[in-house]
Amino acid sequence: MRFIVQKFGGTSLVTQQLREQVAGRAIAAKEEGYMPVMVVSAIGRRGDPFATDTLLDFARQANRELTGRELDLLMACGEIISGVVMAGTLQKMGHPAIFLTGAQAGIITDNNFNDARILKVKPENILKHAREGKIVVVAGFQGVTEDGEITTLGRGGSDTTAAALGVALSAGFVDIYTDVEGIMSVDPRIVSDARPMEMVTYDEICQLAHEGAKVVHPRAVEIVMQKNIPLRVRSTFSDSPGTLVTSTGEVYRGTIDITRDRTITGITHIPDLVQFKINVDAGAEGLKQKRRLFKALALAGISLDFINVYPEQIVFTVKQDTAEKAQQVLETTGFTPEVTPGCAKVAAVGAGMTGVPGVMAGIVEALTREDIQILQSNDSHTTIWVLVKREDMEKAVRAIYRRFIGK
Repeated sequence: MRFIVQKFGGTSLVTQQLREQVAGRAIAAKEEGYMPVMVVSAIGRRGDPFATDTLLDFARQANRELTGRELDLLMACGEIISGVVMAGTLQKMGHPAIFLTGAQAGIITDNNFNDARILKVKPENILKHAREGKIVVVAGFQGVTEDGEITTLGRGGSDTTAAALGVALSAGFVDIYTDVEGIMSVDPRIVSDARPMEMVTYDEICQLAHEGAKVVHPRAVEIVMQKNIPLRVRSTFSDSPGTLVTSTGEVYRGTIDITRDRTITGITHIPDLVQFKINVDAGAEGLKQKRRLFKALALAGISLDFINVYPEQIVFTVKQDTAEKAQQVLETTGFTPEVTPGCAKVAAVGAGMTGVPGVMAGIVEALTREDIQILQSNDSHTTIWVLVKREDMEKAVRAIYRRFIGK
């Protein structure tokens, strides 16, 4: 059997008409010779009767401090409702189908309630029903511990479910259906002529997702990458091919001039950051200060980003909602930070920039033309980050886009 895993988000399942359209995707795949396994999220969003956030709001009227275990039992309900309804829709349309919870589908997790990690997948139950010709519908976002406790997988959990099943079944494709045409090269709310990318590498989309793009969860991409299974991000509402996420070799196959065509693949951004600068002593005393500083912040549970460590200075950013706590920890530890609120990080991502000179020069040139000050910068082999003032963020995104993509 050739499997294809199809994941559908909650906005694709709100009405019966939409559910029939979604069912048609699975039926079409079956007619093409695939055995579809559908992964569904909870129906709708906060305010819709069966959305996860709606269920949480209701339960918290009784107790706002529900335990992680009880929260997971509740949060698993939305996908169960969605899956039962989807299986019923397929059956009504004349196609044998069965719904499986995460536990019934063999998704085994650790016991980290509300943000569990998948340890392994036992697909025997899925294979049994597939051999009987049934379309298998699986609840996304959930699994079970070895001792039978229901767990949920945290943000992007349904994407992760689909990816894990794709690997376990050696699927031909994992398709992530959303309400957009694919993965955009830049936020269309900032750049009006933004367009979906035809192909990106696993590394590129992981980086874009970590830096603020929200179409697919990076954990899902990291899972399919282990077995080199192609992942497609497609629209439920159109027949466009969407974006194919695959290996570097597949993306660049047939491309003659990588440095010209794909130096930067996409641009993303994260607003509402606060920059900290802390001066330290030189030499051995400075090393002790650095160790004390980072240890204090770690013990306080404060996550740092955009870290630059110099002989006599440390620079980093934190999210705006943790800035006050970070400043208190630093001052209590004996440091006097220079704090710059109202910052934003802009990231330019592209596997094609590796070893290519002049990319940073192009970014600096583009921002200088717009009189945008770079507060901090960093880079890896696939990404260049710049920190700018929040009010310059959208202008910076557009400037870099024009320089490298939207010529």
